[in-house]
Amino acid sequence: MLPKLSILDLSPICEGGDAAQSFRNSLALAQHGERLGFNRYWMAEHHGMPGIASAATAVLLAHVGAGTSTIRIGAGGVMLPNHSPLVIAEQFGTLESLYPGRVDLGLGRAPGSDQRTARALRRDLDTNADQFPQDVLELMDFMSKEPRQSVLAVPGRGLEVPIWILGSSTFGAQLAAHLGLPYAFASHFAPQQMMQAIEIYKSTFRPSSQLAKPYVMLGFNVFAADTDDEAQLLASSWQQAFVNLRSGRPGRLPPPVPGYRERLGPGETALIETVLSCAAVGSPSTVRKAVEDFAARTGADELMVTSQIFEPAARLRSYELLARECME
Repeated sequence: MLPKLSILDLSPICEGGDAAQSFRNSLALAQHGERLGFNRYWMAEHHGMPGIASAATAVLLAHVGAGTSTIRIGAGGVMLPNHSPLVIAEQFGTLESLYPGRVDLGLGRAPGSDQRTARALRRDLDTNADQFPQDVLELMDFMSKEPRQSVLAVPGRGLEVPIWILGSSTFGAQLAAHLGLPYAFASHFAPQQMMQAIEIYKSTFRPSSQLAKPYVMLGFNVFAADTDDEAQLLASSWQQAFVNLRSGRPGRLPPPVPGYRERLGPGETALIETVLSCAAVGSPSTVRKAVEDFAARTGADELMVTSQIFEPAARLRSYELLARECME
């Protein structure tokens, strides 16, 4: 049985485009995913990134929520060290009040930016670097029916928006297991500790009022097209952007380049090969086999699919082909 499929949208800013166009594309993707039957649509918080427009995540989710009606919407995730737990409780309490029963809140420990940007986001970064578990508990308390704190989150109190723990290492796995929360691993860009994190999470999980048994979601890259060659060309935009980011040259999502991987040196090739271990690139049948193999290897309950494709129409087509092949 194949895992559930969801959408992770970084709201990419393409070369020659701007944030306004990215937001129109994001809404179109969420509406497309809703029609196709994807389980949820998430956006991720990043700051100071020339090619990612989803910095004001809650604001953008409100825009997407207004243009959809059934698909779950959420953050994958909010980088909690950048914020006060009260503010996030209020923001997602607002979203839950607007779109009841449709909102998820994924929480990450990383700042989602470089250190200079992180300092600009939060003045007391140094003293709060290890406060993530406490901040998660404080946020959950703000949204509980009977909070222990005297300050009230309005809206927020009593709404109990489902919390997810995000991670790219074993730390998040341990925290999610300890709190009895669903766990999402960022295998789409940092798969190195994926299997170890899954094992730790499942073996140490403690049931909670939110979740009775472990639930694992994994990030997964998909580039689907009518032929393998066409899909490989589409994937070259993502590959260029990933190499540029890891080389300290973040930029807007570039157009595809034929034969891009053949031009890379050994170090850059190794970077691409690492993330390709959590990717499906090809025709519909090629993609289905890759999804089946990945699900069998990991035991994932759900895949959070991202497709960094330059042409918006090709991105919508990629999700359509994936849904046709892998939604049973």
